[in-house]
Amino acid sequence: RRASISRKPPSRCSVSRLCGPVQPARDYCTRAMQLAAKVQRLGRLEPATTLFLCCDVQEAFRSAVHRFPAVVATAARMLAAAETLAIPVAVTEQYPKGLKHTVVELDISRCYKVEKTLFSMVTPEVEKWLQAPALMPRRSAVIFGLEAHVCVQQTTLDLLERGFEVHVLVDGVSSQLVSDRTVAFACLQQAGAFLTTSESVLMELIKSKDHKHFKPISSLLKQRPAEPLEY
Repeated sequence: RRASISRKPPSRCSVSRLCGPVQPARDYCTRAMQLAAKVQRLGRLEPATTLFLCCDVQEAFRSAVHRFPAVVATAARMLAAAETLAIPVAVTEQYPKGLKHTVVELDISRCYKVEKTLFSMVTPEVEKWLQAPALMPRRSAVIFGLEAHVCVQQTTLDLLERGFEVHVLVDGVSSQLVSDRTVAFACLQQAGAFLTTSESVLMELIKSKDHKHFKPISSLLKQRPAEPLEY
């Protein structure tokens, strides 16, 4: 007579001895999500998945903002790089009737420009621009402009809430008071933004001296303001 074959599943203890502790399915899902989040938070940049945001670099701020010429210099560098690398740029102007328009040093003729009264750059017009099919793959945003603790901060938080990875250029962002700028950077870093520099971003975008645009990007990096912004 053939012995009966038990169809009883192995006990948790026997599985643990062979394969280690058994984890509930939800634990595996949680772990997978944590690993995915770590991958997404490396801060890597590619021209095809990046966009630039130039925030309120306007004439009325010229005499009021800490090291304003350095902000303009970085903005000019990034706008030139955007044209070379085919990276789309949105430019905003905060209440230009009172604060005037973007400074003449910056060529924004090829940028998407919006006038606003919201402090954040993420106005309905800019949100529609971000959701355009051609821009949907671009989930990394590089922001520079004014002021660190108001418009730049609120824009960054809005973008983080929408799932963007945000890179804030410390050499291209300022405020009237140094203390406001310093505290804004601390808040933004705590919220999940990357604090970086224009040179770091541009080198990350091209990654090699063999890149076809290395020479024009390298030329841009040789142009430095007399008094750069400190960090």
